[in-house]
Amino acid sequence: MTRTVFVNGEYCDESDATISIFDRGFLFADAVYEVTAVIGGGLVDWGHHLKRLKRSLKELQIEISVSDEELFLIHKKLIDSNQLMEGLIYLQISRGVADRDFFFPKPEVQSSLVLFTQKKSIINNPSVKNGIKIISLPDNRWGRCDIKTVQLLAASMNKMSALSLGKDDAWMVKGGFVTEGTSNNAYIITKNNTLVTRKKSTSILAGVTRQVLLELTNHLEIKVEERPFSIEEVKIAKEAFSSSATSLLVPVVEIDSCSIGDGKPGKMTKLLREKYLMKVQKSLL
Repeated sequence: MTRTVFVNGEYCDESDATISIFDRGFLFADAVYEVTAVIGGGLVDWGHHLKRLKRSLKELQIEISVSDEELFLIHKKLIDSNQLMEGLIYLQISRGVADRDFFFPKPEVQSSLVLFTQKKSIINNPSVKNGIKIISLPDNRWGRCDIKTVQLLAASMNKMSALSLGKDDAWMVKGGFVTEGTSNNAYIITKNNTLVTRKKSTSILAGVTRQVLLELTNHLEIKVEERPFSIEEVKIAKEAFSSSATSLLVPVVEIDSCSIGDGKPGKMTKLLREKYLMKVQKSLL
């Protein structure tokens, strides 16, 4: 059975879904997106995703054509229509359809709104058991990484570079320090059990999972340092992991062919993932 998707006010079969060739998301990557996890048929951290979406839209001066409540109901209808118990909902909003021009179109041009579902194993993610192996690569993305735009070619190329070496992913480096992963935030746990992750700035995307995780560490009384860290620090760390909406927390056991800790998923990473799952399952929408 094919999926039901949402395109500009209409629910339709994915095979019938179309977008204009003049849509600015297609021509200029002039669009933002959000990916919200679904567990047990419920939305994970919806309020945080909505808040971040609004910030991205504001930064790019894109107007959304539906209310917060309508957007939530579209998500829920897609979950029901596609009988999605576990996976994700992808949402994309572009500036709309207009003749190709570097200048933004007139304000009366309506933004385009697209949503679709994907099934994915989140709770029993196979990468969690053994951890992932990554490489480091230069961060060659544009300077506003804090806006969740669809400009993902650099990240995609970095993922492919990792794959070509038989690895799982890459962490990107700028000015000698790790910024973030290709589609995730990056963390290390030092020998004295301090969790270190880069502070929010225009150099990284403020991950929803990152935000909830840091709130969780306060309750667990885990020391946190929000600061840059180098690849050398990663290599001597006790543990390392990444976080994202649809993978939650995933252990990182190797970087640039150097084992991290004992080369196995660490105890604190496992604990934080378990606590995160417990927290989100109590607040599903």
